[in-house]
Formats: sequence, structure tokens, C-alpha cells
Amino acid sequence: MSLHYVSGGECGRIFREFDWDNNPLGPKDAWPVELKVLVNVMLGSLQPMLIVWGPQQITLYNDGYSLMCGNRHPDAFGKPFQDLWFDIWDKVEPIISAAYAGQGTSMDDIEFTMHRKGYPEETHFAFSYTPVRDHSGTVLGMFCACSEITGEVLMRREQKLQQERLRQVFELSPGGIATLIGPDHIFEFANEECYSIIGAGREIIGKPIAEALSEVAQQGHIEKIDEVYRTGKPFVAKGQSIELNRGPGGEKQGRSIDLVYQPMRDAVGEIFGILVQAQDVTERLAEERHKELVAHELGHRLKNQLAMVQAIASQTLRSAPDMNVARQTLAERISILSRAHDTVIQGGLGSSTVRNLVGQMLAVHDDPSEPRFVVDGPEIHVGSRPALSLSLILHELATNAVKYGALSTPTGKIEISWQVVGENRETFEFTWQEKSGPPVCQPDREGAGSRLIKAGVSGVSNSKVTVRYEPSGLQCNVVADLRAFQQDH
Repeated sequence: MSLHYVSGGECGRIFREFDWDNNPLGPKDAWPVELKVLVNVMLGSLQPMLIVWGPQQITLYNDGYSLMCGNRHPDAFGKPFQDLWFDIWDKVEPIISAAYAGQGTSMDDIEFTMHRKGYPEETHFAFSYTPVRDHSGTVLGMFCACSEITGEVLMRREQKLQQERLRQVFELSPGGIATLIGPDHIFEFANEECYSIIGAGREIIGKPIAEALSEVAQQGHIEKIDEVYRTGKPFVAKGQSIELNRGPGGEKQGRSIDLVYQPMRDAVGEIFGILVQAQDVTERLAEERHKELVAHELGHRLKNQLAMVQAIASQTLRSAPDMNVARQTLAERISILSRAHDTVIQGGLGSSTVRNLVGQMLAVHDDPSEPRFVVDGPEIHVGSRPALSLSLILHELATNAVKYGALSTPTGKIEISWQVVGENRETFEFTWQEKSGPPVCQPDREGAGSRLIKAGVSGVSNSKVTVRYEPSGLQCNVVADLRAFQQDH
């Protein structure tokens, strides 16, 4: 049967000019009709196609397949299939043998390491090997339609690598990061810091935020996220007060959170989700407020500096036997006062004991020749931050006593005591009691010094300070958790 072959591009030209008379396939006019039809289909196709024919497995292919052959084209045309893929024959031979045995093979992705361009390279192919039979069912050869997918595989691998790198960036972020997908805002991802903020052990992935964090929904945040999803306008809030069920047993805890809700868009610009960025700033804001309080107190103490020096000078001159002793004693007391202020300014660096802190205050305000203080208490270690707070409280109480209380009169006395109490000896208790001074009463307004005293012990979350203006004299009680009181922050 005579057949008109399509042009077939370069491989069509090679096919027409090829010396088939000296090839195992013989003159093409004598080829079986099955081969002639397949060659015409192959040459006319834009998809890479391959024919392996006869017992010698002679190879024919089109222009699309020639690109896969690399430097082995055009020499591989009309040659045995093994000559073309000798370097991967251990993987190809079982597939071609199965086809010649009448069994087809189809793969979406097969990986080879080829040397088709003179160097080893990773390649990937999708293909199907189909046996070709004559009218009696005998297998004459194999027909293959295939595609090289190396580029797609490597691109997907690179995309997966980039996604993994991005995931690692999110995981290692010092702030909480989560992604919410769809209009119901379903949690797709949350890093460890996010779990730390909302409470470890909560199962949120795959759940809408309204279900996963129901307490957040009750505080109006779903509406904010809805607005971002609808408008594409980010939401930013600093120090947002949020109650989260993150305590033991799931009870609510108030936290201050820096929040950002940003829209995530697909390739065409449509919003498909929300990126949540969160930073728990509760402790930082508390520390800043404490520093502001300390700074305000330093200013307050600076205003009282002259008054205190005046009181110290008056007390010293009254009790000194002569001017030389008075001069020396006054210089020593002002030096002690300077060191006390250094401790406050340095922020309570290091650690101390309650007795040391009380002794520092006594060195400024007491006169060994006429003691005004009665002190009683055991050696108790104090952490650095609590030491600073207690030092400030002591000096503020003493300053007020000099100006208004027991130390403003010659007969006034102050009793200072401290102890560890509680069934398990878990609580530190401190008492300041003024006696024999002028009558005291509740002030009309609360000054900076009083606010500093009532602020409690820094670094001890459950400390409590009580101030009573008893007729007999001011009384101040400080109670704190002993373990936190002794912790070095």
C-alpha cells in the first residue's frame, strides 16, 4: 500500500532521506500498514512521539521527541532503542520488554539521570508505552506518546522548598503568625509563638476562628477580620487589650497584644485569606509603666532632695557636740544619701537582703547617738527588681516621715519588722509603724510618693501594699510571694 507521509519537519526530512534499504526495517514501501499509519500519526503530531519497531527495536521519532534526545539526535534516528538510551537502559529495558510482551505501561512521572548532553542531569517524563499488534495479535513493536516534565518537576520542587523556607521563617519569627483561609477564617497555619500567646495545647488548625477562639469572637475581633477580608484594608492595633482562655483550666487572662490583620491575595488579586501577626507586649508595657513610675519618682525625690538634706543637717547639728564632729557626720550622711540614690538610679542591679536595704535607709535617716528606729527581722534574700522597689518604698516612707511623720519631731519613733509567714512559709510580710509623732490623717490627694509606695514590689505580680493613717502614726504593710520576691530577674 502506497502512503503519502506528512512533512513532519526536520525528522520528516530525515525519514524521507534515510537509507531504509540498508536498515533492518527494509524499504518503507514494504512496511506493514500498521507501521506506515503510526509513522504518519507521529510525524504529524506536535506532541513528542516515539516508535520502536521489529525485533531489533529500531527507533523512529518526531521533532518533539528529538529535543529529548539531546546530542544523540539525529544519530539515534533509525538505530536500536538501546543505542539511544544506553545510559539508562537498566530502567528502560523492563518497560520496553513488557511492551513487546504485550503489556502497556503508563507513568505520570519517571525520573532518570541522563547524559544526553554530555553531562549527568536529572530528568523527568510522563509517558505511555503501548504495544502495536497486527491482525493476528502478534506484537510488532511499541508506540509511545510522552512529555518531558523536568522543568515542571523542578519548579514544583523549588516552590515547595520556598514554601518550606517561608514556613521556617514563620516558625522562627519572634512574633505570633497565623493564616486564616476563606470567609469563615479557618486556621491553616499557626507558629509556636502564636500558640504561646493564645495558650499551648489549644487545637485550632482546620477550625474557624469563631470556634477555635470563641472568646476572641465575643470581643469584636471577627468583625475586624471580616472588614479586612471584605475591603482589603489592613487592621493595625498597638497594645490591644484581649482576654484569652489561656490560664490553667482555661480561665481568662487579660493580655496586651500588638495586632496586624493583613489580606492575602491570589495571582489575580482576589483576597483568599488573612495573615495575622501578633506580639504579646503585656510584660513590656508593664515594665514601661514601672519605669515611668520610677522616673516620676526620681523627679519627685529630686524635688525633696533639699528638704531631706535640710532635715539631715538639722538633726546632725542638734546632736553633734561641736562643729568639727557635725561637719564630719553631715558629710558622711550626705555621702550615704548619694549612694542610696545610686542604687535607685542603677535599677537595683544585683541582689541584696532586706536587712541591707533597711540598713541603707537607716544610714541616711537615723542617728546612732539617739536611735529613732527599732528594727527586727531575719536575713532574707531579695531579687534585683524587688530590691529596687523595696528600697524606693523605704526611702519614700522615710522621706515622708521626715517631712510630716514621726521623724519630724524629736520624740517620734519608727518600728520596722519583717518575717516569713504562711502554712508553707510562702509569704514575705513587711511592716513599717510610726509612733509618738504628730497626729496623722488621710491626705486630701495622693501624691507621686504615695502612688510609688502603693505600686508594690516590682517583679512580684501578686504583691500588696496597705497604708493606714492611724491616729498613733502611719502604718504600712507589704505582702509578697516569697519565691517571686527572691527571684533574680
